[in-house]
Amino acid sequence: MAQEKKNPTVRAQTKRVNLALQGGGAHGAFTWGVLDRILEDGRLDIAAISGTSAGAMNAVALADGFTAGGPDRAREKLEHFWRSISDAARHSPIRRAPIDVMMGYWSLERSPGYQWMDMMTRMFSPYQLNPLDLNPLRDLVEECIDFDCVRHCTGIRLFISATNVETGRVQVFDRRSLTADMVMASACLPHLYKAVVIDGVPYWDGGYMGNPALFPFHTESDTADTIIVQINPVERKGVPMSAHDIQNRLNEITFNSSLLKELRSIDFVARLIDEGKLDPHHYRRAHVHVIENQNALRPLGASSKLNAEWEFLTHLRDLGRETARDWIDRHHADIGERSTVDLRAMFQGIGPQHQG
Repeated sequence: MAQEKKNPTVRAQTKRVNLALQGGGAHGAFTWGVLDRILEDGRLDIAAISGTSAGAMNAVALADGFTAGGPDRAREKLEHFWRSISDAARHSPIRRAPIDVMMGYWSLERSPGYQWMDMMTRMFSPYQLNPLDLNPLRDLVEECIDFDCVRHCTGIRLFISATNVETGRVQVFDRRSLTADMVMASACLPHLYKAVVIDGVPYWDGGYMGNPALFPFHTESDTADTIIVQINPVERKGVPMSAHDIQNRLNEITFNSSLLKELRSIDFVARLIDEGKLDPHHYRRAHVHVIENQNALRPLGASSKLNAEWEFLTHLRDLGRETARDWIDRHHADIGERSTVDLRAMFQGIGPQHQG
């Protein structure tokens, strides 16, 4: 990865932001690239991170490295984490079919290993398929992340979301008591893994109720600016016809629903402030920003979220770095001043979502 020369005046331009990191399996490598660029660039100071699933894993890797050695060490830790994921999957039967490798497609839909897994998880629960609850990803997280270091990360507030299976409510874990089990709870897809039980409470993937949760920022962060690193597309034109495409679109809608509800609430508060119905001295106006590249991510398909080939992960990383670089160059001056997403237009279905 090429190193770019830093601007010597960058510290005077630093602005504090919150980061909200969505889940999305291997597509979380796009978020890795965004974080890598932010840490290298230096114009953004991270006040707090809220993460879910792959977003949670990116968050703890960053917090671990940042506590141990600042931004440069955080970048190293993120790369080590994703390299470890790729190395662990090197001998997995869930790999691209030779024709897809030859054609340069990242999808796994023609992979016999993926097709077999997809069929089995539709017919049997993880309690039947994996009664011993074996999870190599949990072992990898425990090996790669020093959670004692994460718990002592005082420079960045950390919030990890999971879904309480019994109540259906979001549970947000903060870094002071964070464990590997809490991160695994945030990434627990119920058709693949048994629920993660913490203190007698079962949890599933946080994406169902907080992908990611934004509300901790309102009271636990000193900045009103939140950058959402969005992986899952909100819009996808056309009606899905195949069973696979229907399930994929259903998952996208489900995993975006909680985020859209929170964004609607943020817009509602802003509207009340604009109308003079809320005192701006008591209610803080939130500035919302989104870093995304759906033109590149949308065509990849759901199956590629399980593609852990290093070539694919670094492709997504580089895409994330480029997208973040362009976004910071365009919108650095807007941070602290205004939102760069027109929430009102988005919910009314009129006009562009991005401003300026």
